[in-house]
Amino acid sequence: MSDPDETPLIPEQRRELIVKHLRRESVMSYHQLTALLGVSQMTIRRDIAALESAGRVLATPGGAKISSRLSVEPSRLEKSTRDLLEKDAMAAEAARLVQDGMTVFLDAGTTIQAMRPYLDSLADLTVVSNDLAVVGSFLDHPTADIIALGGRVEKANQSTVGRLAALALRELSVDIAFLSSSSWDLQRGVTTPAESKVELKKTAIAVSSESVLVAGSSKYGSFGRYRIFGLDDVDMIITDAGLSEPVAAGIRDQGVSVILAGPTARRATG
Repeated sequence: MSDPDETPLIPEQRRELIVKHLRRESVMSYHQLTALLGVSQMTIRRDIAALESAGRVLATPGGAKISSRLSVEPSRLEKSTRDLLEKDAMAAEAARLVQDGMTVFLDAGTTIQAMRPYLDSLADLTVVSNDLAVVGSFLDHPTADIIALGGRVEKANQSTVGRLAALALRELSVDIAFLSSSSWDLQRGVTTPAESKVELKKTAIAVSSESVLVAGSSKYGSFGRYRIFGLDDVDMIITDAGLSEPVAAGIRDQGVSVILAGPTARRATG
């Protein structure tokens, strides 16, 4: 606990100490931080909110934690059973951006694949994807033209990755790219533990008039070894209502529109 005779720390100093302690302990309660720093719990809560808005820590029920490293990408089978209601809500919001005649890039992932039923009534779409399951799901679409990106197949995620897929995508002009991620946060942006995924996602942004990250709040706060792009490199982020307001505000401050999908989707526009 802080010595009562010491000069009180200014907020910036106190917040740096909070980050230092969390890096050592990974997760701490408000009570622990209050005892360590000798300030009120209300002060600690304000500090955590400010740090979360800056993308440096994550608030949890009763405390805070530091971002965690994602060392291995979950398989498609693992992803397919998680957060199903949230995925459907995000997919519905993403599909609302698509209009007749558009060319859209649909990145690999179960959340992006969940867009398929919401696109059934649209005419003359060109669907570009590296996801084998997404490609297959559009075979019965009445009017869609389908472009499957070739490349090395990553069996666990049923998608193509690497330079060959990126080269094929580079030859196209896309209206909207819908991008997925298993790890993202304000400080590091979108990251991955798999180097083979980097070039294709970067290319998708480069060839698209508009790019949209579609990623669940449960994936926020983790990071992989390879940085793909910053959150301010996309035009919009669609996530679920589990993302905290301080984080949404921090993203908005970077000039990025945010949709928190749920029963009543909340929008924050930068």
